Amino acid sequence: MPEMPTRLAEIVDEFAAAPRDLVLEMLLEYADVIPPLPAEHADREGMEQVPECQTSFFLRARVTPEKTVETLFDCPPEAPTTRAFAGILAEGLEGASPEQVLAVPDDLYQRMGLAQAISPLRVRGGTAILARLKRQVREQIS
Repeated sequence: MPEMPTRLAEIVDEFAAAPRDLVLEMLLEYADVIPPLPAEHADREGMEQVPECQTSFFLRARVTPEKTVETLFDCPPEAPTTRAFAGILAEGLEGASPEQVLAVPDDLYQRMGLAQAISPLRVRGGTAILARLKRQVREQIS
């Protein structure tokens, strides 16, 4: 059975082991990880909106011919928590296989200890981002 990517597992462990009062600070460091959208996606062509997020958030997962998953995220800078969720996924899933992406646990953000640090609404948004990403990957490999 495939496991989630090593880098993502390391990020989860870092958060789970961190003192509660540092979790939010650590989370926000990931808000800057997301690169700007490439020019060919400036109009969000082919990207899916995640309505569970409080801000306008778009994503796309693409399974490459090399059988790795590429992620694209678009989220406004004024939504640092949501950007941070995407940043964690962007960094943690880089170079991952479709099977590894699908092996990411659905309760990822709870495992990281974020449920105590941020509002349930935000955790739900992060969970929805992951669910849609996994669904897009599943659709491309089936």
